[in-house]
Amino acid sequence: MHRLAPLVFPAAGTRHTATVIFAHGLGDSGHGWAAFVENWRRRQRLDEVKFVLPHAPEIPITVNMGYKMPGWYDIAALGLSAGQLRENEDEAGLLESREYFQKLVQQEIDSGISADRIVLGGYSQGGAVALFTGLTSLVKLAGIVGMSTYLPLSLKLESTYIPKPASANVNAQTPIIMCHGTADPVLPYQLASMSRDHLVKLGYPVEWKEYAGMPHTVLPEELDDVEDFLRKVLPPSADGKTEL
Repeated sequence: MHRLAPLVFPAAGTRHTATVIFAHGLGDSGHGWAAFVENWRRRQRLDEVKFVLPHAPEIPITVNMGYKMPGWYDIAALGLSAGQLRENEDEAGLLESREYFQKLVQQEIDSGISADRIVLGGYSQGGAVALFTGLTSLVKLAGIVGMSTYLPLSLKLESTYIPKPASANVNAQTPIIMCHGTADPVLPYQLASMSRDHLVKLGYPVEWKEYAGMPHTVLPEELDDVEDFLRKVLPPSADGKTEL
């Protein structure tokens, strides 16, 4: 499968000690999130953080009548109920994207960034991949960000994909932030809140942010909340051993 190299924003300061890998939604590209990253960089509150914005490959999307578009996995239809979504999940596609994101994480580790200074995040479909990859990762991450998204493969998560034994689940206490609008017609609020409840039931620490009347989009307030989360889980390094 052909994949373009990710869009990369080096750390804005003199030190690179942390990395955020952020996945776009269906039909978009990494460029669609460049302006948001540039805004965070201008505010100079995440100066030690490198941002990696990967591009999804073009794949046939069922909801798009089978025509190819950038996607992390296939989508059968939009606006599905939780039950319908579970019956139509593209498990193979999710696993393939998880493998790709695991490689991106490993590339950062190989370059000298500790896994616990890496955040996986994403919006919509990209957020689903970020949640799934982060929760099933074999390396301890700093945090996971899910915006306007849901938890995929939730019925199989604990039985099939969460590392076992319990001591191997290194991300059992990894901070998670989930942000969602109450008027989202694409991924309904109920679906997101059910995902949150499922994660809380499994013992994961979830910070929940909801935005009254927000459809399937992004608000400045939401971006501020995500920035605050990143600052909390990726504080400035005491020694800054990793130099640009």
